[in-house]
Amino acid sequence: METKLLTSKQVKEAGAILKEGGLVGIPTETVYGLAANALDGKAVAKIFEAKGRPQDNPLIVHISDLSELDDLVAYVPPVVYDLADAFWPGPLTIIMDKADIIPDEVSAGLDTVAVRMPSHPVAREIIKAAGVPLAAPSANTSGKPSPTTAAHVMNDMNGKIDAVVDGGSCEVGVESTVITLATRKPKLLRPGRVTPEELEDVLGDELIIDDAVLGKLKDGEKAASPGMKYKHYSPSSDVFVVKGSFEAFKELIGKEATANTAVLVFDGEEKDFDILTLNFGEEDDDLAHAAKLFDALRTCDDKNVEKLYVRCPSDEGVGLAVMNRLLRAAEFKVLEV
Repeated sequence: METKLLTSKQVKEAGAILKEGGLVGIPTETVYGLAANALDGKAVAKIFEAKGRPQDNPLIVHISDLSELDDLVAYVPPVVYDLADAFWPGPLTIIMDKADIIPDEVSAGLDTVAVRMPSHPVAREIIKAAGVPLAAPSANTSGKPSPTTAAHVMNDMNGKIDAVVDGGSCEVGVESTVITLATRKPKLLRPGRVTPEELEDVLGDELIIDDAVLGKLKDGEKAASPGMKYKHYSPSSDVFVVKGSFEAFKELIGKEATANTAVLVFDGEEKDFDILTLNFGEEDDDLAHAAKLFDALRTCDDKNVEKLYVRCPSDEGVGLAVMNRLLRAAEFKVLEV
Protein backbone atom coordinates (compact mmCIF):
# COMPACT_ATOMS: atom_id res chain seq x y z
CA MET A 1 0.00 0.00 0.00
CA GLU A 2 1.24 3.47 -0.86
CA THR A 3 0.67 5.99 1.92
CA LYS A 4 -0.10 9.44 0.53
CA LEU A 5 1.21 12.51 2.34
CA LEU A 6 -1.51 15.15 2.07
CA THR A 7 -1.41 18.82 2.96
CA SER A 8 -3.87 20.53 5.29
CA LYS A 9 -5.61 21.87 2.16
CA GLN A 10 -6.51 18.35 1.00
CA VAL A 11 -9.19 17.62 3.60
CA LYS A 12 -11.74 16.60 0.95
CA GLU A 13 -9.41 13.86 -0.28
CA ALA A 14 -8.87 12.69 3.29
CA GLY A 15 -12.63 12.71 3.89
CA ALA A 16 -13.25 10.65 0.75
CA ILE A 17 -10.74 8.00 1.88
CA LEU A 18 -12.45 7.78 5.27
CA LYS A 19 -15.92 7.53 3.69
CA GLU A 20 -14.69 4.55 1.69
CA GLY A 21 -13.46 2.71 4.79
CA GLY A 22 -9.80 3.74 4.63
CA LEU A 23 -7.35 4.89 7.30
CA VAL A 24 -5.90 8.41 7.54
CA GLY A 25 -3.40 9.89 9.98
CA ILE A 26 -4.84 13.24 11.06
CA PRO A 27 -3.46 16.13 13.12
CA THR A 28 -5.10 17.11 16.39
CA GLU A 29 -4.03 19.56 19.06
CA THR A 30 -2.89 16.67 21.29
CA VAL A 31 -1.14 14.07 19.09
CA TYR A 32 -1.72 12.73 15.58
CA GLY A 33 -4.63 10.29 15.39
CA LEU A 34 -5.14 7.24 13.18
CA ALA A 35 -8.69 7.79 11.94
CA ALA A 36 -11.38 5.52 10.53
CA ASN A 37 -15.16 5.74 10.21
CA ALA A 38 -16.30 5.12 13.79
CA LEU A 39 -19.59 3.60 12.61
CA ASP A 40 -17.93 0.99 10.38
CA GLY A 41 -16.62 -1.95 12.40
CA LYS A 42 -14.58 -3.31 9.49
CA ALA A 43 -12.85 0.04 8.98
CA VAL A 44 -12.14 0.34 12.71
CA ALA A 45 -10.67 -3.19 12.76
CA LYS A 46 -8.02 -1.95 10.31
CA ILE A 47 -6.79 0.50 12.98
CA PHE A 48 -5.95 -2.38 15.32
CA GLU A 49 -4.17 -4.23 12.51
CA ALA A 50 -2.10 -1.23 11.40
CA LYS A 51 -1.05 -0.34 14.96
CA GLY A 52 -0.67 -3.88 16.30
CA ARG A 53 -3.06 -2.70 19.01
CA PRO A 54 -4.57 -5.14 21.55
CA GLN A 55 -8.28 -5.72 20.88
CA ASP A 56 -9.21 -4.94 24.51
CA ASN A 57 -8.05 -1.31 24.25
CA PRO A 58 -11.03 1.01 23.50
CA LEU A 59 -10.88 3.89 21.03
CA ILE A 60 -11.97 7.54 21.21
CA VAL A 61 -14.63 8.83 18.82
CA HIS A 62 -14.00 12.33 17.45
CA ILE A 63 -16.82 14.70 16.47
CA SER A 64 -16.83 18.15 14.90
CA ASP A 65 -19.96 19.59 16.53
CA LEU A 66 -21.88 19.00 19.76
CA SER A 67 -25.00 18.14 17.76
CA GLU A 68 -23.30 14.89 16.67
CA LEU A 69 -23.14 13.56 20.23
CA ASP A 70 -26.78 12.50 20.69
CA ASP A 71 -26.59 9.68 18.14
CA LEU A 72 -23.48 8.16 19.74
CA VAL A 73 -24.57 7.79 23.36
CA ALA A 74 -27.54 6.27 25.15
CA TYR A 75 -28.03 9.39 27.27
CA VAL A 76 -26.29 12.74 27.60
CA PRO A 77 -25.83 13.59 31.29
CA PRO A 78 -26.60 17.30 31.88
CA VAL A 79 -23.08 17.96 33.18
CA VAL A 80 -21.73 17.13 29.70
CA TYR A 81 -23.05 20.47 28.46
CA ASP A 82 -21.20 22.27 31.25
CA LEU A 83 -18.00 20.39 30.38
CA ALA A 84 -18.50 21.10 26.68
CA ASP A 85 -18.96 24.83 27.39
CA ALA A 86 -15.70 24.85 29.32
CA PHE A 87 -13.48 22.50 27.29
CA TRP A 88 -14.90 21.70 23.83
CA PRO A 89 -13.52 21.97 21.28
CA GLY A 90 -10.39 20.87 23.12
CA PRO A 91 -8.36 18.07 24.70
CA LEU A 92 -11.05 16.50 26.91
CA THR A 93 -12.56 13.05 26.28
CA ILE A 94 -15.79 12.10 28.04
CA ILE A 95 -16.90 8.47 28.50
CA MET A 96 -20.66 7.79 28.53
CA ASP A 97 -22.98 4.82 28.01
CA LYS A 98 -22.91 4.04 24.30
CA ALA A 99 -25.71 3.91 21.76
CA ASP A 100 -26.29 0.76 19.69
CA ILE A 101 -24.78 2.49 16.64
CA ILE A 102 -21.28 2.18 18.13
CA PRO A 103 -19.55 -1.03 16.95
CA ASP A 104 -17.91 -3.32 19.49
CA GLU A 105 -14.60 -2.72 17.70
CA VAL A 106 -14.69 0.90 18.98
CA SER A 107 -15.73 0.15 22.56
CA ALA A 108 -13.60 -3.01 22.95
CA GLY A 109 -16.75 -4.80 24.12
CA LEU A 110 -17.53 -2.26 26.85
CA ASP A 111 -20.99 -0.71 27.31
CA THR A 112 -19.45 2.76 27.05
CA VAL A 113 -17.99 5.03 24.40
CA ALA A 114 -15.35 7.77 24.70
CA VAL A 115 -16.05 10.98 22.77
CA ARG A 116 -14.19 14.23 22.21
CA MET A 117 -14.29 17.27 19.94
CA PRO A 118 -10.76 18.27 18.88
CA SER A 119 -9.85 21.95 18.68
CA HIS A 120 -7.45 21.53 15.74
CA PRO A 121 -9.30 23.14 12.81
CA VAL A 122 -7.94 20.64 10.26
CA ALA A 123 -9.18 17.71 12.36
CA ARG A 124 -12.69 19.15 12.50
CA GLU A 125 -12.64 19.92 8.76
CA ILE A 126 -11.68 16.30 8.03
CA ILE A 127 -14.52 15.00 10.23
CA LYS A 128 -16.96 17.24 8.37
CA ALA A 129 -15.56 16.15 4.99
CA ALA A 130 -15.93 12.48 5.97
CA GLY A 131 -19.50 13.07 7.10
CA VAL A 132 -19.12 10.59 9.97
CA PRO A 133 -17.57 10.57 13.45
CA LEU A 134 -14.02 9.24 13.45
CA ALA A 135 -12.48 6.65 15.75
CA ALA A 136 -8.87 7.73 16.20
CA PRO A 137 -6.26 6.45 18.64
CA SER A 138 -2.72 7.82 18.38
CA ALA A 139 -1.20 7.13 14.95
CA ASN A 140 1.80 5.13 16.15
CA THR A 141 2.85 1.52 16.51
CA SER A 142 1.09 0.29 19.65
CA GLY A 143 3.09 0.87 22.83
CA LYS A 144 5.56 3.29 21.21
CA PRO A 145 5.76 7.05 21.86
CA SER A 146 2.83 8.91 20.35
CA PRO A 147 3.41 10.98 17.18
CA THR A 148 3.38 14.76 17.33
CA THR A 149 4.37 15.41 13.69
CA ALA A 150 3.35 13.95 10.33
CA ALA A 151 6.91 12.63 9.96
CA HIS A 152 6.46 10.58 13.15
CA VAL A 153 3.30 9.05 11.66
CA MET A 154 5.04 8.23 8.39
CA ASN A 155 7.88 6.58 10.31
CA ASP A 156 5.43 4.17 11.94
CA MET A 157 2.61 3.85 9.43
CA ASN A 158 4.11 4.26 5.93
CA GLY A 159 2.77 1.42 3.78
CA LYS A 160 0.14 0.43 6.37
CA ILE A 161 -2.46 3.19 5.93
CA ASP A 162 -3.94 5.15 3.04
CA ALA A 163 -2.80 8.68 3.87
CA VAL A 164 -1.39 11.14 6.40
CA VAL A 165 -2.50 14.78 6.55
CA ASP A 166 0.34 17.11 7.56
CA GLY A 167 -1.09 19.72 9.91
CA GLY A 168 2.18 20.74 11.54
CA SER A 169 3.41 19.98 15.05
CA CYS A 170 0.85 19.24 17.75
CA GLU A 171 0.46 22.08 20.24
CA VAL A 172 -0.30 20.08 23.40
CA GLY A 173 1.93 17.06 22.80
CA VAL A 174 0.19 14.50 25.05
CA GLU A 175 -3.13 12.76 24.56
CA SER A 176 -6.43 14.16 25.81
CA THR A 177 -7.65 14.08 29.39
CA VAL A 178 -10.16 11.23 29.80
CA ILE A 179 -12.96 11.23 32.36
CA THR A 180 -15.83 8.79 32.71
CA LEU A 181 -19.39 9.73 33.61
CA ALA A 182 -20.46 6.08 33.55
CA THR A 183 -19.58 5.68 37.23
CA ARG A 184 -21.39 6.90 40.35
CA LYS A 185 -19.10 9.94 40.48
CA PRO A 186 -17.02 11.42 37.63
CA LYS A 187 -13.61 9.75 37.49
CA LEU A 188 -10.36 10.87 35.86
CA LEU A 189 -8.88 7.89 34.00
CA ARG A 190 -6.12 9.58 32.01
CA PRO A 191 -4.64 13.02 32.73
CA GLY A 192 -3.91 15.49 29.94
CA ARG A 193 -3.90 19.20 29.14
CA VAL A 194 -7.21 19.70 30.98
CA THR A 195 -6.08 19.38 34.60
CA PRO A 196 -7.94 17.97 37.61
CA GLU A 197 -8.12 21.49 39.04
CA GLU A 198 -9.82 22.76 35.87
CA LEU A 199 -12.26 19.86 35.90
CA GLU A 200 -13.10 20.54 39.54
CA ASP A 201 -14.06 24.10 38.60
CA VAL A 202 -16.94 22.51 36.66
CA LEU A 203 -17.56 19.30 38.62
CA GLY A 204 -16.89 20.57 42.14
CA ASP A 205 -15.43 18.06 44.58
CA GLU A 206 -17.20 15.14 42.87
CA LEU A 207 -14.17 14.22 40.77
CA ILE A 208 -12.30 11.03 41.69
CA ILE A 209 -8.80 10.34 40.35
CA ASP A 210 -8.35 6.69 39.37
CA ASP A 211 -5.52 4.85 41.13
CA ALA A 212 -4.15 3.83 37.71
CA VAL A 213 -3.29 7.46 36.82
CA LEU A 214 0.03 7.12 38.69
CA GLY A 215 -0.15 3.38 39.31
CA LYS A 216 -0.71 0.06 37.57
CA LEU A 217 -4.00 -1.55 36.62
CA LYS A 218 -4.93 -4.26 39.10
CA ASP A 219 -4.51 -7.88 37.97
CA GLY A 220 -7.40 -8.77 35.69
CA GLU A 221 -8.71 -5.19 35.56
CA LYS A 222 -9.97 -4.15 32.12
CA ALA A 223 -8.77 -0.86 30.65
CA ALA A 224 -11.72 1.56 30.68
CA SER A 225 -9.74 4.15 28.74
CA PRO A 226 -6.88 4.26 26.25
CA GLY A 227 -3.51 4.78 27.90
CA MET A 228 -4.18 2.71 31.03
CA LYS A 229 -1.99 -0.23 30.05
CA TYR A 230 1.09 -1.10 32.14
CA LYS A 231 3.60 -0.34 29.37
CA HIS A 232 2.81 2.43 26.93
CA TYR A 233 4.42 5.40 25.14
CA SER A 234 7.75 3.60 25.34
CA PRO A 235 10.84 3.80 23.12
CA SER A 236 13.04 0.75 22.60
CA SER A 237 15.39 2.17 25.25
CA ASP A 238 15.24 1.08 28.87
CA VAL A 239 13.73 4.16 30.58
CA PHE A 240 14.30 5.19 34.21
CA VAL A 241 12.58 8.07 36.00
CA VAL A 242 14.99 9.56 38.55
CA LYS A 243 13.75 11.41 41.63
CA GLY A 244 16.19 13.53 43.60
CA SER A 245 18.51 16.53 43.35
CA PHE A 246 20.38 17.43 40.21
CA GLU A 247 23.69 16.75 41.97
CA ALA A 248 22.53 13.23 42.87
CA PHE A 249 21.30 12.75 39.28
CA LYS A 250 24.73 13.75 37.91
CA GLU A 251 26.44 11.35 40.30
CA LEU A 252 24.16 8.50 39.16
CA ILE A 253 24.86 9.19 35.50
CA GLY A 254 28.60 9.36 36.20
CA LYS A 255 28.40 5.79 37.52
CA GLU A 256 25.90 4.31 35.04
CA ALA A 257 26.50 6.04 31.70
CA THR A 258 27.84 4.16 28.69
CA ALA A 259 28.23 5.21 25.08
CA ASN A 260 24.59 4.29 24.43
CA THR A 261 23.11 6.12 27.43
CA ALA A 262 21.10 9.36 27.17
CA VAL A 263 19.55 11.76 29.67
CA LEU A 264 16.41 13.87 29.51
CA VAL A 265 16.92 16.97 31.64
CA PHE A 266 15.66 20.51 32.13
CA ASP A 267 16.90 23.56 30.22
CA GLY A 268 20.38 24.65 31.27
CA GLU A 269 21.43 21.26 32.62
CA GLU A 270 22.78 19.93 29.32
CA LYS A 271 26.27 21.38 29.82
CA ASP A 272 26.99 18.94 32.66
CA PHE A 273 26.95 15.84 30.44
CA ASP A 274 29.13 14.48 27.64
CA ILE A 275 26.58 11.91 26.43
CA LEU A 276 23.43 12.39 24.35
CA THR A 277 21.45 15.01 26.25
CA LEU A 278 17.82 15.88 25.54
CA ASN A 279 15.81 18.58 27.27
CA PHE A 280 12.12 19.17 27.79
CA GLY A 281 11.96 22.77 28.92
CA GLU A 282 12.43 24.78 32.09
CA GLU A 283 12.03 22.80 35.32
CA ASP A 284 8.74 24.51 36.22
CA ASP A 285 7.26 24.57 32.69
CA ASP A 286 4.78 21.69 32.61
CA LEU A 287 3.38 22.75 29.23
CA ALA A 288 6.85 22.51 27.66
CA HIS A 289 7.40 19.08 29.25
CA ALA A 290 4.17 17.85 27.66
CA ALA A 291 4.95 19.35 24.25
CA LYS A 292 8.50 17.97 24.07
CA LEU A 293 8.24 14.58 25.80
CA PHE A 294 7.27 12.28 22.94
CA ASP A 295 9.68 13.89 20.50
CA ALA A 296 12.48 13.27 23.00
CA LEU A 297 11.46 9.63 23.45
CA ARG A 298 11.36 9.13 19.67
CA THR A 299 14.82 10.67 19.35
CA CYS A 300 16.10 7.87 21.61
CA ASP A 301 14.98 5.32 19.02
CA ASP A 302 16.52 7.37 16.20
CA LYS A 303 19.85 7.41 18.08
CA ASN A 304 19.73 3.73 19.17
CA VAL A 305 19.82 4.68 22.85
CA GLU A 306 19.91 1.67 25.19
CA LYS A 307 19.21 3.46 28.48
CA LEU A 308 17.46 6.78 29.11
CA TYR A 309 17.53 8.47 32.51
CA VAL A 310 14.87 11.15 32.99
CA ARG A 311 14.87 13.96 35.53
CA CYS A 312 11.57 13.59 37.37
CA PRO A 313 9.23 16.54 36.71
CA SER A 314 6.54 17.82 39.05
CA ASP A 315 3.20 16.03 38.87
CA GLU A 316 1.23 19.24 39.44
CA GLY A 317 -1.07 20.67 36.75
CA VAL A 318 -0.27 19.27 33.31
CA GLY A 319 2.73 17.64 35.01
CA LEU A 320 0.34 14.90 36.14
CA ALA A 321 -0.10 13.93 32.47
CA VAL A 322 3.66 14.02 31.88
CA MET A 323 4.31 11.77 34.89
CA ASN A 324 1.55 9.40 33.79
CA ARG A 325 3.24 8.98 30.38
CA LEU A 326 6.75 8.74 31.83
CA LEU A 327 5.83 6.06 34.35
CA ARG A 328 4.33 3.89 31.62
CA ALA A 329 7.23 4.54 29.26
CA ALA A 330 9.53 3.40 32.08
CA GLU A 331 7.31 0.46 33.08
CA PHE A 332 7.23 2.13 36.52
CA LYS A 333 11.02 1.95 37.00
CA VAL A 334 11.62 4.86 39.39
CA LEU A 335 14.99 5.51 41.02
CA GLU A 336 15.24 7.62 44.19
CA VAL A 337 18.68 9.20 44.57
